[in-house]
Amino acid sequence: MGVFVQVLKAHQWVYENSRGVVGHRLLFGNPTLLLRTVGRKTGRGRTSALTYGRDGDDYLVTASNGGSPRPPGWLANLKAAPACEIQVGTRRIPVSARATYPGDPDYERRWRIVDEVNQGRYSGYQEKTKRPIAVVVLTPSR
Repeated sequence: MGVFVQVLKAHQWVYENSRGVVGHRLLFGNPTLLLRTVGRKTGRGRTSALTYGRDGDDYLVTASNGGSPRPPGWLANLKAAPACEIQVGTRRIPVSARATYPGDPDYERRWRIVDEVNQGRYSGYQEKTKRPIAVVVLTPSR
């Protein structure tokens, strides 16, 4: 396991175990949320710490998986069960998830939002993989 992966895991542990008091902007100053999904195969709860951007009321996360040829497992979980929860700081928010890809009329604008928040790292990840990286829109439930 690489050092960067260990740092990410430690960051998520601190975020979860502080109940969100510490972690929202701990990693490189990027705003980070906790995405809580249900495993499509196991039915068990899964949590992922992800950098996010905002688009009006929506939260945007990127299924980059560091530019891996495979998308992150949480993306398939969201496609199977789009109703999930995010935690932003200490606030827990029920949301509905929708993956968007190139060709969606709002994709490029949303991509710019999340890429800017992450200091251009997502563009670098997209260069490393042939798969189109999804921007996932997390819309708070009303």
